[in-house]
Formats: sequence, C-alpha cells, structure tokens
Amino acid sequence: MKRKLTAQQKREKAERKKQFETIFINGKQVKVKRQPTIDGLPVDEWLAENADPIFLHQNEMWDVLDQRMQDEAANDLATKQKRMKEREMAIDDDFEIPF
Repeated sequence: MKRKLTAQQKREKAERKKQFETIFINGKQVKVKRQPTIDGLPVDEWLAENADPIFLHQNEMWDVLDQRMQDEAANDLATKQKRMKEREMAIDDDFEIPF
C-alpha cells in the first residue's frame, strides 16, 4: 500500500509539474523544462501580438514587423473595397424611382 504524501511533498510535486512536462522521445517518457509563457501564450507569440514597433525594431524582430505591415496593408485594402461597395450602393439608391 502506498503511503500518503506530506503537505511539503505535495507542494514540491506541484512545483515540479509547473516546471517540467513529460513528452515521448524514441518511445520513452522524458521530462523536459516547459517553455516560458505569458498569460498562457508562449513568449514569442505574446511579443508578436503585444509589442510596439519600437521594441521590435530595437530587438531586431524584423519578421514580426514585416508580418504586421503585410496584415495592416491587407486590412487597409479590405476596408477600402468595403467603402467603395457602400458608395456604389448609395449611388444606386439615388437613381431609383421615388414612387
């Protein structure tokens, strides 16, 4: 019969579970350190979403900056197309017969 863990042993076990994760390598279980996270996201993803352009430039994260610029350009294009369609609809409404 297994003995129960003491309160201190339970705390230590919980700390180990927070620090390490178990993965399989070549069919064997191996404990490796967990990747650091911020709000449940890996640090790289969190920085890509929340860092300002100055920070990204200072830390030479050019790929993230380029991706942001491409996303902004795509959003601008979609917004312009949407506005043009709305204007066309407004113009079409003006030419309808009022009765």
